[in-house]
Amino acid sequence: MELLKLIGVLIVIVGFALKLDSILIIFLAIISTALVGGLGIDGLLETLGTTFVANRSMAIFIMILLVTGVLERNGLREAAAALMRKVKGATAGKLVCAYGILRGFFGAFNVGFGGVAGFVRPVLLPMAEGAIKNSGNEPDEQHMEDVKGMSSAMENITWFFFQVLFVGGSGGILVQTTLASLGYEVELVELAAAEIPIALIALVVASVYFILRDRKLVKKYYGSAGSKPAKGNKK
Repeated sequence: MELLKLIGVLIVIVGFALKLDSILIIFLAIISTALVGGLGIDGLLETLGTTFVANRSMAIFIMILLVTGVLERNGLREAAAALMRKVKGATAGKLVCAYGILRGFFGAFNVGFGGVAGFVRPVLLPMAEGAIKNSGNEPDEQHMEDVKGMSSAMENITWFFFQVLFVGGSGGILVQTTLASLGYEVELVELAAAEIPIALIALVVASVYFILRDRKLVKKYYGSAGSKPAKGNKK
């Protein structure tokens, strides 16, 4: 009976393995775990309400997840891909770089986009697919997996380094208290000023690396010129 309470974990593993809709999988796992664990629907709603009040930031993440799901269902991925097919010279590597710049700028003001689940997967990846198709190629599955990794890495790099620039944010306060415990008293403004060149260097290095890596992947999967015709165009 105790193992039955882990059915939610099983649903998540099987659902992701079968590449089913991620939002649907998560909600099925939540509901099934609540029912098997004895919470019931009333208990589940009460727990969600309590969590909403105690952790408003997490509640905002859930709202973003729901909004993203609705937008995806109404053609968000298709619209993002169609947009990139109109942009000449766009590549997956350049897109990851552009996203890093945008993410870093807003990260400095402690503004989030929803992370990997809320923005990278439903918006950035379809745009990358559109950019690849715009060059006359059919997106290779393994190439797209590499693009996923680069996009997620850029998300983590920019958020990690740029959130400290926001004076009063959790990142800056954490660094300040850690330094204080070691005997170094610093102001948050001083921390932000010292972090600016580090954050910019991290962004530049990451952007150069991802652009060069994507060029290498394009050469690997689509030929030396990266102009392999799409499968639908073969005669």
